[in-house]
Amino acid sequence: MTDLDQLKADLLAAIDAATGVDALEAVRVQALGKQGNVTGLLKTLGGMSPEERQETGPRIHGLREAVTEAIAARKAALEGAALEAKLASETLDMTLPVDGVPAGTVHPISQVMDELAEIFADMGFAVATGPEIEDDWHNFTALNIPETHPARAMHDTFYLAGEHERPMVLRTHTSPVQIRTMTSTPPPIRIIAPGRVYRSDSDATHTPMFHQIEGLVIDKGITLGHLKWTLETFLKAYFERDDIVLRLRPSYFPFTEPSAEVDVGFTWINGKRVIGGSGDAEGGGWMEVLGSGMVHRRVIEACGLDPDEWQGFAFGTGVDRLAMLKYGMDDLRAFFDGDLRWLKHYGFSALDVPTLSGGVGA
Repeated sequence: MTDLDQLKADLLAAIDAATGVDALEAVRVQALGKQGNVTGLLKTLGGMSPEERQETGPRIHGLREAVTEAIAARKAALEGAALEAKLASETLDMTLPVDGVPAGTVHPISQVMDELAEIFADMGFAVATGPEIEDDWHNFTALNIPETHPARAMHDTFYLAGEHERPMVLRTHTSPVQIRTMTSTPPPIRIIAPGRVYRSDSDATHTPMFHQIEGLVIDKGITLGHLKWTLETFLKAYFERDDIVLRLRPSYFPFTEPSAEVDVGFTWINGKRVIGGSGDAEGGGWMEVLGSGMVHRRVIEACGLDPDEWQGFAFGTGVDRLAMLKYGMDDLRAFFDGDLRWLKHYGFSALDVPTLSGGVGA
């Protein structure tokens, strides 16, 4: 056996005998380090004759490769054995409860917005949005509310200071979204317009900022019957009851003619008002939930459409009010107080996604 063969055998034996990563590293340094045995042999190649280098060079390089591969294989084996030993000595009890992770809740307003969008999407309505700072024309004039009309005073409007081409306001309703849709989208139109609106009012059932959702349908041959069916279908789905009874009372809105306030029947159960049934039944009553009507022909004309060809209906209600009725809240101001106790009690899990099949109030 030549010296190279003996050195290879000794190094491979030392590698195989290494009982830990540290011991293996010592063998690597002894063989392949700057002062290692194999490294020293590689340095001698420069002083050999071409004939000697051709004969001895491949053997020395083969020795280096064999030692390198043996070290890598032994290191993998040692690390694998160490991991197996660790896994065998350590246990994890999967039956122990996981520490609770603080999690927020979905605000009731956001939840109800999603419920309404789900319900109306099933009826073929799209969701439309618009700016919260509106000009006077979109917020009032195009809706058949001229400058001298008393309805402007009824809205308790926030007007913006400064010089503008038209007076600018914080929108008092989402009706301007209907105008923007009618002037930019050719009919037929079926939209809902949810969003924040602003009026100068504050008490247990009113806040300066609140949420509203309005609906608009523009098509040919639209009648009051279509409006009643839409509202009835919507309210049955929202309150998740088939015994919803509506009462339409004649009313006045500048932008609809004829107009109707819509009441829903309820009964008192254990001192609580429960939506459902006829309000004329014993122990029952009626509660106003929204306003509605057939779109005024002047509004249709203001949007560049022919009212003799196109008709439609519109309706609007407060999202906050709907949330209070369905989920038993009695003070609108609590919606905006940011009280974590209230939010934890009335909030919804992020996984409670409203669906018609699973229940919009899931």
